Amino acid sequence: MRKIKNDHQDIPGNPSMSKSSVHQLRENASENTLRVLTMEQWEFWKHNGYVVIKNAVSKKQATETADFLWEFESKNPNNSKTWYAQAYTEMKMKELTGTGMIEVYNNQHLWNNRQTQKVYDAFVDVWGIEKLWVTIDRANLNFPLKPGFEYKGFIHWDYDPETKPQNVQGVLALADQTDPNMGGFQCIPWLYKNYNTWKLTQPEDRDHFKPDVSNLQDKIVKVPMEAGDLLIFNSSEPHGIRPNNSDKVRIAQYISMMPAEENNSELKEWRINSWRNKTAPEGYAFPGDPHKREQNYPTAELTELGEKLLGLKKWERK
Repeated sequence: MRKIKNDHQDIPGNPSMSKSSVHQLRENASENTLRVLTMEQWEFWKHNGYVVIKNAVSKKQATETADFLWEFESKNPNNSKTWYAQAYTEMKMKELTGTGMIEVYNNQHLWNNRQTQKVYDAFVDVWGIEKLWVTIDRANLNFPLKPGFEYKGFIHWDYDPETKPQNVQGVLALADQTDPNMGGFQCIPWLYKNYNTWKLTQPEDRDHFKPDVSNLQDKIVKVPMEAGDLLIFNSSEPHGIRPNNSDKVRIAQYISMMPAEENNSELKEWRINSWRNKTAPEGYAFPGDPHKREQNYPTAELTELGEKLLGLKKWERK
């Protein structure tokens, strides 16, 4: 399969999409224009840079996806002795090492969640645009820490906030993660809101993808989620995975949507081939699976919405 020009070789963002959209994120909304979000949620989103949509997929669908991930990784949820094994591939992005990233991208279960109407409607709400494409992204089994399998957690940006990226990201909980000690999503809304003044206090040679959070520990928010909940966050929101200091497993799928680039034939062709041939994106944070285990599963069946979210079918002109 022919490779596409990849803007994500040296930055964490997902290569199945552009770094930033030519479309601006939605500025204003009303009860009449929102499909899923309430006005209270909309105001929270605008102020804090993230929002949680409850029951975006059913708990049954979330559980079925989680069960598939355990199967795919050849691990037993009831036997912790099966959880800790050497990763299949080495991460270029070192802070992801040991965080439980699963190199699976196009399985039917993942596509079932992507083409769920409520998930799509939530992204329509934050963009104000119906013609969207979905990211081709992976999942996560984040195990409790133990000697030899340790990591510190992290806070970062996938895109340099100085570029003011018009982009959002998302994570779908596949199991309850209400325990703050679990290795779930964390972010710093304070820094999202105060970035322009904060950066004036930072050295000129600072890392534009990794903020110094040594003085911001009390401002880190650990977001609780239940199975089936979808969290959407602005790409200017500093975020990351927290260390799992519990006895529970954090299970999640990464999902985001962005305005469709139907005139970008190269990217569209790559996306369709990725779905059809079950291949992974390639980038700084996306090493792929050297054992190509996805090839053991059939190509995912898409609904009409799924075909449009992939780029296989064009959105209707309006």
